Amino acid sequence: MSEVTELGYVTIGVSDLAAWDAFASQILGLEVVAGETAKTRYLRMDYWHHRIKLIEDGTDDLAAMGLRVAGVLEFREMAQRLEAAGIAVKIGSKEEAEARHVLEIMFLKDPNGIPIELFHGPLVQYDKPFHPGHRMHAGFKTAGGGFGHMMVNRRAEFDEIHAFYTLLGLRGGVEYKIPMPMMPEPVELMFLHCNQRQHTLAFGPPEDKRINHLMFELERIEDVGLAHDLVKRAGIPVVIEPGSHANDHNFSFYFKNPSGFLNELGWGGRQPTGQSEYYQRDAFGHDPVMENMKGFMVPA
Repeated sequence: MSEVTELGYVTIGVSDLAAWDAFASQILGLEVVAGETAKTRYLRMDYWHHRIKLIEDGTDDLAAMGLRVAGVLEFREMAQRLEAAGIAVKIGSKEEAEARHVLEIMFLKDPNGIPIELFHGPLVQYDKPFHPGHRMHAGFKTAGGGFGHMMVNRRAEFDEIHAFYTLLGLRGGVEYKIPMPMMPEPVELMFLHCNQRQHTLAFGPPEDKRINHLMFELERIEDVGLAHDLVKRAGIPVVIEPGSHANDHNFSFYFKNPSGFLNELGWGGRQPTGQSEYYQRDAFGHDPVMENMKGFMVPA
């Protein structure tokens, strides 16, 4: 069965492109590349043409997620499976694929209304090594796991979301039941995986934005500490202090970006166990910074 192999890229609408230029390079350590117009940018973290596309449109939210399949046969099989399941699918034109720097693309939406771009054949630029925006001890961990993971704020019920992403080949379920002050029931969070990364997509409670956070994994723990120093020196609000997750074992912290949602930088993640289990708290740390928590559930 054809399956999604990774979270390949995301497209994000932003209000302040100049602020993102500085944040992406000087804080995250990404490489900023000019786009086709003055209102677009590409962000690189490895040999791919890009992992993030920024569009200055004022939305400050997720515009689309790009999910990869292995090749031509898997692309065709996926389209047939989705159409047989009653999912509305549009096969993109050659021009639409070229605009995203992939060979082929199809468009659909998940039960939350989030635009998905299923593709194969990304442009990989081995002639253009990644050049970080600031000094780093190593780089980003992308091989075998895609560019990281993303938590979205769900609109649909877990069962509907799970059934949809099962069609795409992702596996997983609820992994956290977190007691929250003033909440009658623990908050449930669902995590889905498709490769060596413990989870690729996560789904939390409904919020105003589609996206809760983007996570990038670093090859060296020193670069997590360096980023934490850079965030503090720049006066960027830290929302979750450093700590270690119980599910993916990443040592990480969370902070706000210029669009108001969160970035997570981490190190040391494990692979999926292949079996269901759940947790009520993290291994250690990850204390919320309460004055910066407005509008956010504690993410995992």
